[in-house]
Amino acid sequence: MFALTGCSSKGGSAGLGALGGAAIGAGSYEYHMKRQEDRVEQDFKDGKITQSEYDIRKDQIERDSVFR
Repeated sequence: MFALTGCSSKGGSAGLGALGGAAIGAGSYEYHMKRQEDRVEQDFKDGKITQSEYDIRKDQIERDSVFR
C-alpha cells in the first residue's frame, strides 16, 4: 500500500509541476503581449505610426493574446 501511494504522489507532483510550468509560460507570454501593446500605444502617441498602423498592430496583439 505504501509503495502504491508513493508512486501516486510522484505522478501527482509531476502533473502539478507541468500545470504550474504551463501557467508560468502563459503568464510570461501575456506579459510580453502587454509590453507590445504598451509599445504600440507609445509609438502612436509619439507620432511614429499612423492611426491605421496602430489599429492593425493592436488587432494583431489582441488576436495573439491568450486571454483576450
